[in-house]
Amino acid sequence: MAFLFARNKQKSGMDLVKTTSELMQKLDVEEKPSPKAEEDVARNLTQMKIALQGTPEAEVNPDQVQQLVTYLIQDDLLHLLVTNLHKLPFETRKDTQVIISNIFRYQQPGSNSTEPVALSHICYRKPEIILALCHGYDRRESFMACGGVLREALKRDAVAAIILYHEPDQTLDLSNIDPSTPASGKGIFWKFFDWIDKGAFELSADAFNTFRDILTRNKEIMAMFLQTNFDLFFQKYNTVLVQSDSYVTKRQSIKLLGELLLDRANYSVMCAYVDSGDNLKLCMNLLRDDRKMVSYEGFHIFKVGETSAKAFSPTVLIDSQVFVANPNKSPAVHRILYNNKDRILRFLPNFLHDRKEDDQFNDEKSYLIKSIDQLGPPPDVPHAS
Repeated sequence: MAFLFARNKQKSGMDLVKTTSELMQKLDVEEKPSPKAEEDVARNLTQMKIALQGTPEAEVNPDQVQQLVTYLIQDDLLHLLVTNLHKLPFETRKDTQVIISNIFRYQQPGSNSTEPVALSHICYRKPEIILALCHGYDRRESFMACGGVLREALKRDAVAAIILYHEPDQTLDLSNIDPSTPASGKGIFWKFFDWIDKGAFELSADAFNTFRDILTRNKEIMAMFLQTNFDLFFQKYNTVLVQSDSYVTKRQSIKLLGELLLDRANYSVMCAYVDSGDNLKLCMNLLRDDRKMVSYEGFHIFKVGETSAKAFSPTVLIDSQVFVANPNKSPAVHRILYNNKDRILRFLPNFLHDRKEDDQFNDEKSYLIKSIDQLGPPPDVPHAS
């Protein structure tokens, strides 16, 4: 790190961006960067980081920050940094993450707008930068820095919209998105399923954290997206994530599914989910899983509608949408529950019997047992005389 103390004359924002851009363009075409190029890039990015966030000894100069952000946007350096992040040394990648995150948060002093200047520009004019950040999960060298920046950026609805509504070979215009148009399943959002399912452990875990933020932070956008793409989304979610061979992925995915279905914004999605006989069969299989935390999370899906009804309407339970407690079960759900009634009644009393001190769990289990016990035949099955 001796270079930090040598030739340490501070460059202006314009010179810093210009020289860094030239260096990154060389890196862009080189298969393996030279040590000299890596050192020069590292020195420039360290200066940028200091200019943007200051040091204990030196405060940030607002004029210098504004100048730096302006030139970064004009020179399109952010795109070069993101697409070549995997070529940079580890410490330089960390500096780059700090730089991009600070730029994404930057708001011009005195402006009445609540939108960060650079992030707004990217969303509406350079959305490919957001897509390039997602593609950071293609490589082990870049996923951590790109994931950190993405989760920071996902505080803005526009970033979630770019990821959700991206389609290959189509120009994305945020001002002209039609939420009623079904997705092809080939856009950048759908790649998260493979990154989570097939990536190495740390990459998979980071991708899942970003995936969770996409699904839970931007509720209104996500609710519309799920309603339009219900079948495609849950087909992938159930087969790739909930039935994953990875214990961690499987458990986290079941828990996240419960969070999605319990969210007030997703009430119509939850109603559609518990209308499906296939979803009921999946939940019943989760209850029988040998791993206690998997079966416990599966239990919360099995009874999720009752809990959500209490959350949505504390005084009215007649509309509770649950596989068991739902008074308006679909024919498929009613038939599956009735055909398996005796087996369920034998299974549930001893289900997770070691959770004796969990009063809420035991109350819910008792309620389900009572509901199953009182379950009559579906309309197309005659009562026993």
